[in-house]
Amino acid sequence: MIRNTGSSWGSVSRALHWLIGLTIVGMLAFGWWMNHIPARPDRFFYRQIHADIGYVLLVLLVLRIVWRLFNPGPVLPQGTPRWIGVLARFHQWTLDFAALVVIMLGWAHSGAHTPNYANWFGLFQVPQITSPDKAEAQLYEDRHILFAYVLLALVVIHVAAAIWHHRIRRDTVVLRMVREEAG
Repeated sequence: MIRNTGSSWGSVSRALHWLIGLTIVGMLAFGWWMNHIPARPDRFFYRQIHADIGYVLLVLLVLRIVWRLFNPGPVLPQGTPRWIGVLARFHQWTLDFAALVVIMLGWAHSGAHTPNYANWFGLFQVPQITSPDKAEAQLYEDRHILFAYVLLALVVIHVAAAIWHHRIRRDTVVLRMVREEAG
């Protein structure tokens, strides 16, 4: 099933969830590694790859948000307190918003940095949203890193909540993001 139902996430939602989630975790790890390797000649190459994947992630995240707006998710299992549902929705939108902020700050850094990271996998130039400015580039980079840590904290909370649902509550919340129908 492509679309979500009242009891399960559809294949599009599941695919976008896992693709975006794993990409975010990979980008956080790659970004941390990039900022902790000693300065070397190929550092720009790694930053360019990070930016290229970031542009892809932006498109996927926007697609996911649009998909969710027009294709609501399943209801929580019976017996789930209302406050858990409110908190879950708030957390999901906060997670998406934080990811967008991190990506947009990275994109702003790209345009302000000289040279920029606009050459998408060598295929075309991504339009930049800022102009070259060394001080602004540093400011965008610092905020990009700060919000990346905020995003990391939100990812940890998300994973902890999934473990809590699966191991403590023993409900179907996690299973329906893994398989077609959780029952």
